Parts: sequence; C-alpha cells; structure tokens
Amino acid sequence: MIVVMKKNANPNDVEAVKNKIVDMGLEVYESIGLNYHIIGMVGDTSKVDSEVFERIEGVEKVIHVQEPYKKAGRLFHPEDSIITVGGRTIGGKKLAIIAGPCSVESREQILEVAEKVKEAGAGFLRGGAFKPRTSPYSFQGLKEEGIELLKEARERTGLPIVVELMSPDKLDLFERDVDVIQIGARNMQNFELLKAVGKTTKPILLKRGLSATIEELLMAAEYIMAGGNENVILCERGIRTFETYTRNTLDLSAIPVIKKQSHLPVIVDPSHAAGIWWMVEPLAKAAVAVGADGLMIEVHNDPQNALSDGNQSIKPEKFQHLMESIREIAKLQGREI
Repeated sequence: MIVVMKKNANPNDVEAVKNKIVDMGLEVYESIGLNYHIIGMVGDTSKVDSEVFERIEGVEKVIHVQEPYKKAGRLFHPEDSIITVGGRTIGGKKLAIIAGPCSVESREQILEVAEKVKEAGAGFLRGGAFKPRTSPYSFQGLKEEGIELLKEARERTGLPIVVELMSPDKLDLFERDVDVIQIGARNMQNFELLKAVGKTTKPILLKRGLSATIEELLMAAEYIMAGGNENVILCERGIRTFETYTRNTLDLSAIPVIKKQSHLPVIVDPSHAAGIWWMVEPLAKAAVAVGADGLMIEVHNDPQNALSDGNQSIKPEKFQHLMESIREIAKLQGREI
C-alpha cells in the first residue's frame, strides 16, 4: 500500500502518516522526487484500512499495490536506481561493462586479462574464486588465493572486482575484499544467503535462476532489500528451455519487462546464456538495443585451455571488437560506454 502526499503537504501530516504506519507494526518506505512524495508500507497490509490515511488532510490518495515486491517495484521508487561502485556507476546513461575470466587460474592469467579488458573499455573486472560446478570433479576455483589475485589485479588496473559468493560463512571475507558481491543463478533462491547479503552495504549482483520467472527474480531481490541493502543489480543470464543447441535461452524480453516493473538496474550475461563464444557479440548487441544497463562478458587469454567455461569465453581481441560494435548501438539508445 502506498500513500501519495499532496505536493505541498504539511510536514505534520507527513509525520502523522509515518507514525500511523509504525503504530501498525509496518515499515515505512519514503520516496521524495521533484514532483512527488510517496510513503510506502512494507509488511502485511491486508488488514490496513485505507480510510485511516485518506482522512489526513495532506494525503492525496492511497494506492493498493498488487505486486508482492514492494521495495524492488516502481510504485515505491518511480525513478531508476543508479548503483555507485568505487566511483563508477551501474544504471543511468553509462553502460556498465563487466569482463574477465570465468575462473581465476593464475597470477599471469588474471593480470593479463585485467589489463586487456580495461584497455578495451571495461569498467569492472569479474573473476571466479569459489566456483559452483555441476560436477564435483571439476575445477572449484582457487578460493582465497583467487581473491588475493583479483585484489592485485584491481590495484594494478583500478577496476572494481565482481566475485561470486556461495555461502554466508565467506561473507566477512567478501565484505572486506570484494567490490560487488555476485549471487549466482544456482543460489538465486538460497534465501538464507539472500538474507545474509541483505545485511551488508556492498552492491549485490543477483543473477536470474535457471528456471526462475521474472517475478521470482524480483522477489529474490526483495529478500535482499528487505534486509536493508538496496544496492541490488539484476542480471539476465538465460533460462533453461527445451532448446539444446545453446547452453541456455537468453530471454531478451525480460529486460523491458524488468525495466517497467522495477527501478533496479539490469544487465545481461550473453556468455552464460549462449555457452558458445561466437554468439556472445550478437547477443550483447541485442541486449544493449533492448535497454540493458550493462553487460557481463567472459574474457580469457587462452579459452581452449581454460579450466572452466572455455567454450563461451572470448579472447581479448574479440572483446575489443565487441566494445567497438556496441558503442555505436549505445549511441542510438542515448547511452555511452
């Protein structure tokens, strides 16, 4: 439920509304813009009588929210959110380009890739340190050593690092050393993990689950935001369908839907969507064309010998070409890289 205040509402009326919400055992969510002032109620509003608020002079109207996600939805927050990370932004006019290898494999590998993607125009460095793999016998990442190597790459290039968190017991390490905490597709509905990252102030990159609906993705974001952390970035990375040619099916239609329903920035991961390196560039172009706020691209200096996801990784020179091609599309959308 949302209380819309009149343009020049008396401050006492505003306080009266907020006090009534608190007295009902609900959480107040206030949003003030140039031409609007809304006060949302978060919690079980099923028994709230809207007339209690309509009788207050400064109230213009009361709106019942149909969507189950309150903080992630646009009714509570009409303007697009822009997440700031180390002086860089995700959301807004500038596209956020996150690039790097699926897994950190060695010092030489991550430093070379970091320098190459920065040179091409990437704003963030991704790299896996703790890897969730389908097979227990596959490479599981360098773990803490991988984090240390990413920190060195950050120091050398200035690129903020994006790393996937798999369990709450590593959260202290990630809070201290990582710039953006990624929650992978397999953990999108790991609610205890979502609650844990909701208690930090670090930006959270939340990937859509393999078979998750858009509403389920937004509700997962709601879990994080309900814990107090509103720095959430959504990521469409393809969903599982009956098609077997590609690794997943990239749901480009999700981008405009999410942009309509939510104020949170949304990026696209064409690498995991296709699972095929030569499809990454055309899918990246399409993502920018439909309004994505950024891209996450897997870049490896030697994909054929990569320890994970080599088939979907592109070489630095291919990444350079991709950046040049999407730059023109971005201009048509009023965006920049």
